[in-house]
Amino acid sequence: MACAEAGVFLISPFVGRILDWYKANTDKKEYAPAEDPGVVSVSEIYQYYKEHGYETVVMGASFRNIGEILELAGCDRLTIAPALLKELAESEGAIERKLSYTGEVKARPARITESEFLWQHNQDPMAVDKLAEGIRKFAIDQENWKK
Repeated sequence: MACAEAGVFLISPFVGRILDWYKANTDKKEYAPAEDPGVVSVSEIYQYYKEHGYETVVMGASFRNIGEILELAGCDRLTIAPALLKELAESEGAIERKLSYTGEVKARPARITESEFLWQHNQDPMAVDKLAEGIRKFAIDQENWKK
């Protein structure tokens, strides 16, 4: 929600990294594609943004298998590794669109304060861990790029 409210052009939730976190931090090690926590997260974000008329592009990324990709068919954008593209090309059957929103656009919720955002964010241990990890990794990449 914060990215959409800030007018961010594109967000890229990492589907596979969300799944990896759940496998590493819960007792459940296998998920059906429709129940994959990364798929569920991206689906919910997509639905929320469309339902409230946000223009921020949702681009799913970091896929672990074609099941995740197929469950997110219809998302604004997907960035897919060549090996998974090859696997999709070799698979049988048509790809069915799973994500779409044709309903009426609802009023946007009231803006939340920074403290409300931080409280909500901290209620999700996966989000806290993955955001912090992502920031650290991007900072390292930036420093390496400068060299």
